[in-house]
Amino acid sequence: MITYQTENNLSALEFKALLIKSTLGERRPVDDFKRVEAMVNNANLIITARDKDKLVGVARSVTDVVYCTYLSDLAVDSAYQKQGIGKELIRLTKQATPQATTILLAAPKAVHYYPNIGMTQHNACFLLTDETDLK
Repeated sequence: MITYQTENNLSALEFKALLIKSTLGERRPVDDFKRVEAMVNNANLIITARDKDKLVGVARSVTDVVYCTYLSDLAVDSAYQKQGIGKELIRLTKQATPQATTILLAAPKAVHYYPNIGMTQHNACFLLTDETDLK
């Protein structure tokens, strides 16, 4: 049985291991533990899914609670995918911040997942990874 909860003290080691098991680690700095640790410590809404004590899913967000929630990581252990865990993590994230719009950037492998669960695709997202790119 999968249990869900908000975890304010999620272990960075557990988080890193889940990123790797979910394939999200391919696009996250899992080889830079200080960054992974900061990712966990600086998020202000983390909802987890556990099978007994084993971390099998996480929704890691940064939110102001009333206007926007950036769901920056939605990761589910590959062995637990296709069981509704990701959808439930998104639902609980939205439930925790009902006034806020939930925003996420889809991983390439998940682009088709989000419209299938009822999320609306938006085409006006912009990224800046290096300040020297600004003109």
